[in-house]
Amino acid sequence: MVEQIFKLTQGDGKVVERIVLDENIHYLHMIFSKGEGLPEHFSNSNVYMTVIRGKLSIGLDDQEIHEYEAGTMLKIPFKTRMNVKNLHPETLEIIVVKAPAPKV
Repeated sequence: MVEQIFKLTQGDGKVVERIVLDENIHYLHMIFSKGEGLPEHFSNSNVYMTVIRGKLSIGLDDQEIHEYEAGTMLKIPFKTRMNVKNLHPETLEIIVVKAPAPKV
């Protein structure tokens, strides 16, 4: 078989899973219930964040929180301060791609 196959967790409970971490990209899948999210941090690469379901509430650098619905993709530059949260009752599901892959 030439291809590799990866399965994403399905459901509504909190998930932060690293699907692909290689020298080319980091591909992550995340699910958050209301009030959950990531600790504030700085992006360690260019980040491409796709909202699969729910509504993303995100603060970048000194901006106030912006909200993005399912079907939206954000391109976030390297070294941007990020505050990723789900502030809504609907489950938030996002895909995060970091390219190029961050150096450790």
